[in-house]
Amino acid sequence: MSKFDRRKFIKTTSLSAAFASTTSLYSSNSRVSGQKYMGDFAAPKLKNIKAAFIGVGYRGKGHLKLFASLSGTEVVAISDLYEENIEKSLKILTDLNKPVEKIKTYWGGENKWKTMLKEVKPDLVFISTNWKNHGVMAVETMKNNAHAFVEVPLALSINELWEIVNTSEKYNKHCMMMENVNYGREELMFLNIIRNGHLGDLLHAEAAYIHDLRFQMFEEERGTGSWRTLQYEKKKGNLYPTHGLGPVSQYMNLLRSEDNFKTIVSFSTPAMGRKKFANENFSENHKWNELNYQNGDLNTSIIKTHLGRTIMVQWDETSPRPYTRLNLIQGTKGILAGGPTRAAFDSGFENFTDGSHQWIKDDGIKRLYEKYDHPLYKRLNNKTKDSGHGGMDGIMMYRIVECLQNGTPLDQNLYEGCSWSALIELTSNSVNNNGEPQEFPDFTRGNWVSTKPFDIIS
Repeated sequence: MSKFDRRKFIKTTSLSAAFASTTSLYSSNSRVSGQKYMGDFAAPKLKNIKAAFIGVGYRGKGHLKLFASLSGTEVVAISDLYEENIEKSLKILTDLNKPVEKIKTYWGGENKWKTMLKEVKPDLVFISTNWKNHGVMAVETMKNNAHAFVEVPLALSINELWEIVNTSEKYNKHCMMMENVNYGREELMFLNIIRNGHLGDLLHAEAAYIHDLRFQMFEEERGTGSWRTLQYEKKKGNLYPTHGLGPVSQYMNLLRSEDNFKTIVSFSTPAMGRKKFANENFSENHKWNELNYQNGDLNTSIIKTHLGRTIMVQWDETSPRPYTRLNLIQGTKGILAGGPTRAAFDSGFENFTDGSHQWIKDDGIKRLYEKYDHPLYKRLNNKTKDSGHGGMDGIMMYRIVECLQNGTPLDQNLYEGCSWSALIELTSNSVNNNGEPQEFPDFTRGNWVSTKPFDIIS
């Protein structure tokens, strides 16, 4: 929303007191002496970045390859449960003509990574492990004087997220959740269109992670499915909210001077699909047929922001349907939607449409990309297009290294990762209480009102 509208809204609605408050009802106690707000934090420049890696399975090996491919970087240590994964990682580095003789490796025990942190003293650590380890590993990384870069989600509980916030603020270390979808071509273009004012004031968004992952159940002893399948018995709500929510949050400038999350309600369907899949594909006494699948196949939540905007967030990793993140953003001048890319503007678009009653499509969408492709995508696409997930992984890694080397704020700050990950517990609480509204923690303790919006990076 424009500054004029925002001020008028605050003055003329009953939300003004809560909007201007320095703390949320659902917040930790005040920031203690010595802790520093990290919203626009820029660490001292790191000309040559020394990184360690915890977890080098599928995602971890990908991050290692992308990091090592950039100039001014050095892999100094690798930790994993399995020696095989470390050997494959060293082979990746050898193929990149990187020396591996001095790289320290740690494997075979649950706590080898702790030894690595104390012995190696890296500048930063990439964490790509089972979800339940993310929070504790991030905290220990920062306590050992290194920046933490963590796969999604940042942590599973709000208490863990508060510990991450307090540790980052105390030690003045970055803790970024690596939401790669924010660097997708479509998402970057939408951000560019919005920042140029072509959608007007933003009203509503729709975000999702709808991805049929039942095949992961065949990863019975190792791999993502071996531990992720257990979550369908342990948890209720949205287990994986950030891929859809991250981009629309940045479209709306949530946690960045303009607006913030306020409350959420959440409902789930019955839990049927995983049990059905287990019955059809595994023996009667198989461990997957012994699970009591509690979590509904599809979860739908509605978020209300301080400015009264709404966001629908959906999650479904079980139903037989094509992949989508929805990626919809509605403004007073038009609408943008993903999967496939669609757009409509009140005033039409060039000679392709004359109003908002039909979607721009085919050659019109090609023209939309030609006109509004994000400058970051245009600068980096040729370097990163083969990096995974349509190039978004490579752009993300490039920007992490670029920001650290230049000593500039990261594209995603500590509080965004915490707030997006908080949906895991908030949706669970709402589902377990028949849709009762849940208030978002304000991890910024009110400082979001002074945090700069995420700019269009050239």
